[in-house]
Amino acid sequence: MKVALLSPCFWPEVTRGAERIVRELASGLIARGHEPRLITSHPGRSSSTIEDGLPILRLPRPPAGRLARRRYEDYPTHAPLSYLALRRGDDDVATAVHTFDALAAARWGERTGRPSVFYYMGIPDHAGLMARRKRLELTVAATRRCSATVTLSAAARDAFHRWLGVEAEVIPPPVDIAAFTPDPTARAEQPTIVCAADSTEPRKRVSLLREAFAHVRRERPDARLILDARATPATDGIELRPLHGDGALAAAYREAWVSALPSTGEAFGLVLAEAMACGTPVVATNEGGMREVADRPEVGRLFDGDDPAALARALLEAIELARDPATAGACRARAEEFSAARCTNRYLELYASLA
Repeated sequence: MKVALLSPCFWPEVTRGAERIVRELASGLIARGHEPRLITSHPGRSSSTIEDGLPILRLPRPPAGRLARRRYEDYPTHAPLSYLALRRGDDDVATAVHTFDALAAARWGERTGRPSVFYYMGIPDHAGLMARRKRLELTVAATRRCSATVTLSAAARDAFHRWLGVEAEVIPPPVDIAAFTPDPTARAEQPTIVCAADSTEPRKRVSLLREAFAHVRRERPDARLILDARATPATDGIELRPLHGDGALAAAYREAWVSALPSTGEAFGLVLAEAMACGTPVVATNEGGMREVADRPEVGRLFDGDDPAALARALLEAIELARDPATAGACRARAEEFSAARCTNRYLELYASLA
């Protein structure tokens, strides 16, 4: 099967979020003998490369300054070229992870009679849908015109039904369980918490984690907190470290006793599953898709609200959980439920049903 994957940008050396998911899905398809290709865009000239077995077509992305200043949806200018690239190919199905790409895939599907899939990366809610001009109208059009809409979690699926009246499929994102593996010898001697979230993104609530960590240090003065290097400033017990790429992330998860994600509005929380793949228990906000990832006390703790003391209690409990010899195995087993092989199988089943 030939599968076109569409993503507005793709830089594998700093892969996060949608880019990471696209890469893992592509790898899973290749491993099963299928032929995926990635259609993406960048500010430069058109280029075609093969990266780790994946053909990548990078198309020119015209500037969108005026549209951006007027608060329109991101990446509006590359969709026409993405559509043309689809028309020139012989793909059996197209899967897009962004609204404009999904509209291009839907139009291609309408012209060719082949299925198009919108793999929605977030949770649609009133605030998010109204945050950009025409986002609501574009999202509705993409979900109604594509053959299927896929979400990362039941929480995101339920939000689609509530806000847009759309029936969506649930396929959790793939976790590279070969790259993220346990190593008990790597664990730090001191209780160590890692948070790989982008501290410049307010909804990640890294500032709340800092406050909670101050509470943790009162009970565990030897505790450490590792944050991404973009965070500032480093203070007592807080270390800043580049957390880009699978190697750096996996090393940090293996070193840590606990991985924390105090975000709001997460459709899944991929970093939680990756940490668990390394045998590390997690702490997350009790909302959205995160509660579906950390769905049992054997793999971590959830906390409610925005009280630093509540987060601190969850962190301290997770530190104690990390001492239990059975915890690493429970975490690894949970992460394996989100393996790339399982995700690929679900997509192949979906493609077959649409065909």
